[in-house]
Amino acid sequence: MIHISNLNKTFGSSKGLSHINLHVAPGEMVALIGSSGSGKSTLMRHICGLTAADKGESLVRVDSEIVQKNGCISRDIRRIRAGIGMIFQQFNLVERMSVARNVMLGALARTSLWRSLTGAFHTDDKELALRALSRVGIGEKAWQRTGTLSGGQQRAAIARALVQRARVLLADEPIASLDPESARNVMQTLRDLNQKDGLTVVVTLHQVDYAMRFCPRTVALKKGEIVYDGPTERLTPQFLAELYGAESDELFAAKTNTQETMPLPGSPVRETSRAA
Repeated sequence: MIHISNLNKTFGSSKGLSHINLHVAPGEMVALIGSSGSGKSTLMRHICGLTAADKGESLVRVDSEIVQKNGCISRDIRRIRAGIGMIFQQFNLVERMSVARNVMLGALARTSLWRSLTGAFHTDDKELALRALSRVGIGEKAWQRTGTLSGGQQRAAIARALVQRARVLLADEPIASLDPESARNVMQTLRDLNQKDGLTVVVTLHQVDYAMRFCPRTVALKKGEIVYDGPTERLTPQFLAELYGAESDELFAAKTNTQETMPLPGSPVRETSRAA
């Protein structure tokens, strides 16, 4: 579903991503972990074609569509992005609109210009938006102004991706500003969409505890390089200390808030590790 080969990104004199090779199978739920500045968000932006890689031989493909190749983003990127749901840290919701109207914007790629400008969405898309909001647990807030939605904007962003009919869901730090209970609810929603709907989910997480509970496979980044790709259950504090040194303490900062039983369902995955 996601194929990345030989991806490099340089910002001035700093290396943002270095020789990234990553493959995500259809229906997987994968966590990207790493401390601040490790390259998680940068990698996500490359997957959805918001950032171009350095010139040179590289490839990013999503669901058989070429997002970018050799440092050039595809000319069809708008059409390709229609199948990629992206949940940003800022959510990109219009606060003055109702929650339902924000969610309907997920249908823009298949909506005519005049309907987009007037907000006259098809009845099917309106019904789909309401079902999506119910699916993520905030159906009763559909006609509430989004700016007054407390703690539910992440779920509204997920519902918008459902209306978009995305096949791949990329969630960039979706629980960074949430209390532990809200964070668990958002992660549970993502897991339900993965397990029940078969969506391929990639989620960046600042702390490993949520990956331990919800994601069978984890890819760990450090200074723009993949230093581990394999089963999440191997990410013990001792193993992370080998990979990250003193930075590993930051990755387990939320443990007291999230420590519960942590089932690790999932399929066998490729496993590689390399201490930096």
